[in-house]
Order: sequence, then C-alpha cells, then structure tokens
Amino acid sequence: MARTRAADFDEKRRSILDSAAAVFAKLGMERASMAQIAQENNVSKALLYHYYPSKELLLFDIGRTHLVELEQAITEADRPDLEPRQRLRHLIGGVLENYRTAANFHQVLLNGTGSLSEGQKTELQQMERRIVKAFSDVLADINPQLGKARAGVTPITMSLFGILNWAYTWFKPSGALNREGYADMVTSLFLDGVNSLK
Repeated sequence: MARTRAADFDEKRRSILDSAAAVFAKLGMERASMAQIAQENNVSKALLYHYYPSKELLLFDIGRTHLVELEQAITEADRPDLEPRQRLRHLIGGVLENYRTAANFHQVLLNGTGSLSEGQKTELQQMERRIVKAFSDVLADINPQLGKARAGVTPITMSLFGILNWAYTWFKPSGALNREGYADMVTSLFLDGVNSLK
C-alpha cells in the first residue's frame, strides 16, 4: 500500500532544502554530508532520506527550486508595456529582489551541479535558457543591431548576468546602495557605460 503524503509535506521539504542549501554553501558540495544536513534541520537521517534519498537529488531540487522562483520573480517584475530600457530595469530589479533571500540556493546552483546526471543538468539548462531569453529579447529591443552581430545577443546577456550573479558575494543592504539603487546603477552602467554614472 502506498504511503500517503503528510499534510505538511511541502513545508517540511522546503525546510530541508533551506537547511541543505545553507550546509552546502558553508561546507561545499563534497564535504557536506546527509548527516550534517539532517542535524542542521533538526530531523532524523531516516526522515531526510524519506524526502531525499541522495545528496544529488537534494542538489538538483535546490537548483530547480531556485530557478523556478527566479523565473517567477522575473515574470512578476516584467513590464512589457514599458519602453525597453525601463523594462530591462524592472527585470534587473526582479533578479536582485529574488537574490535577497536566495544566496545559498544561488551559490549551490553556480557551484554544485557538476555531479548531477545529464538529464538533470539538461532540465536546469532549459530553465536557465528561458531566463536568459527574457533578458536577450529586451536587450535586442533596446539595440536591434545586437541580433545581427556575428556573436549575437547571448554574450551581451551573459555579461549582464555576470554582473548580477556575483552580487551576493559582496552586496550589503546596509551599504551605500540599496537594491533599488543598485538596480538603477547596473542598468545605467550596462547601457550607458561608466561615464554615465555620478
């Protein structure tokens, strides 16, 4: 007889993901153990294995959850009714707002998916491509020549994500810039260059 799902299954699963992401971010993917993750979440190893039979499944679900939430944040931030420059600013703001509470998940996605199966990697890559395309389309609206260039718009888009993806390593909300101010700065820097900044 199949085991019924507990009413709080999703809540417990998310709690485990949060704890696992914190352990992976602190110790690294290789050194972190399922026992340490169970201890961090204050659950038994048996319960942890009920939700996630392997470390690889945990890593995959952390990456997938992060990308699902990032894509949702970008969709919610998008304003197709605005002119392209302002639309890009909203998309950048959506990414930075998502990263506010996702630093551990983001770090795992950036550094911890090497051990995943090809199928798992492909699924995550497809999600990443949709996110990149949302930005590429707007950048091509801002400068249609990008789409005609030999390299295309992808290297430009990935350069923008290069700026955004590593902000978690240094950005301090208590610093001189808040997230809104940083989103404004990134938009101006990326579209107008450093000489446009004051």
